[in-house]
Amino acid sequence: MRYAPRWERACVRHGRPLAADANQPLEHLDLRGLPEVVAAQRRWASVARRAARAGAEPERVFALAQAVVARWWEQALQWERETIWPRRLHQVAGGDAGGDLERWRIVGRDAVVFPEVVAVAGALLDPAMAELVWADSGAGRPRALPADGMFCHRLGERLGRGWLGPLAATDHGGPLIAWMGSVIRVRRGVGGPPGYDNDPWWLRQEHQSATMACQLRVLGKEKKAPGSGTMWRAAVPAEQRRLITSAISSAEEPLLQLRGVQTGPTAEVARRLLHGLGHSAGVIENAWKRTAVAAVNGGVPLQEVARWVDMPVEVLSQMLREGRQENGG
Repeated sequence: MRYAPRWERACVRHGRPLAADANQPLEHLDLRGLPEVVAAQRRWASVARRAARAGAEPERVFALAQAVVARWWEQALQWERETIWPRRLHQVAGGDAGGDLERWRIVGRDAVVFPEVVAVAGALLDPAMAELVWADSGAGRPRALPADGMFCHRLGERLGRGWLGPLAATDHGGPLIAWMGSVIRVRRGVGGPPGYDNDPWWLRQEHQSATMACQLRVLGKEKKAPGSGTMWRAAVPAEQRRLITSAISSAEEPLLQLRGVQTGPTAEVARRLLHGLGHSAGVIENAWKRTAVAAVNGGVPLQEVARWVDMPVEVLSQMLREGRQENGG
C-alpha cells in the first residue's frame, strides 16, 4: 500500500481533499481551481516509489520535505516576490482569505504548499542534487556553505523560484541546512551515532512542522490574551522568534562540521577551528541578546532578565536602547 500524506488520505473526489487534522469547522478545501495541487497528488506516488528504491522510508522523506517547505511558509509573508502561495491560499478560501488571514494560513497551509513539498522531496532524493551539496561544501577541501551555492540555486529553479536559492542557503537554523550537513558528514565519514546526524532523513524535533490542530489551539490562546506576556508566542512577534531559533541552529551546524577538521597542518587546522568557533560564538551572543530584548519587550521585569544573563541592570538597559536605535525604534 502506497504512503499518502495525511491530509490526502481522505476524500479527493471533485478535487476537495479533507483538510489536515480535520474535526475543525472548515472541513474541506476547494482545490478545483488548483490543478497543480491535484497533479502533485499523482506525482507523489512516483516520488514515494523512488524513495523506497533508494532505501528511504517515504514517510520520513515526506516529513522532511514538509518541514523544509513549512519553514519557508512561515517566512513567506516577508517575501515580496512570492506570488504563487498567496494566489492559492485565496483560491482555497473561496476567493479572499484576507478577512481571517491568520486562520486561513493555518487551515490552508498543507494543501497550498503540497506541490512544493513533492518537488522538494524529489530533489532531496536526487543523487545529482546531493553531488551539488558535496561540491558546495568544498568536497575534499571543507568550507562553509556559500549563499550562492549550486544546490540551493538549482532547488529554487526546480520550484519555479529562481530568487529562492540565497534565502534557502542562508537559513542556517532550518531542516534543509541540517539535511545538507548530514549529506556532507556522511561523505566525509564523520557522522555521529546511528539515527542522528549521519542519517539524512532524521528530522529533529525542533524542525517538525506544527500540525493544524496545534496551531489553531495556539492561535485561540493568543487571541484570548494578546500581548499579555503570559505566553512567549503571544508576547514575542513571529519574526523575532524565527530569528532567535535561526541563530541558535546556525551556531550548531558549523560546530558539527568542525568534528572532521582536526587533522592536517597545525596552522590550517587552527585556522578552521578558530574561524568556525568564532562564528558560532558571535551567533550565540546575537541569540541571547535577541532573547533578552524579546523578554523585556514582552513584559518581563528588566531586573529579572538582568539577573538571568548575569549583567548589571544599567548595562542591559543600555544594550536595549542601542538595539532599539539600530532597529529604528
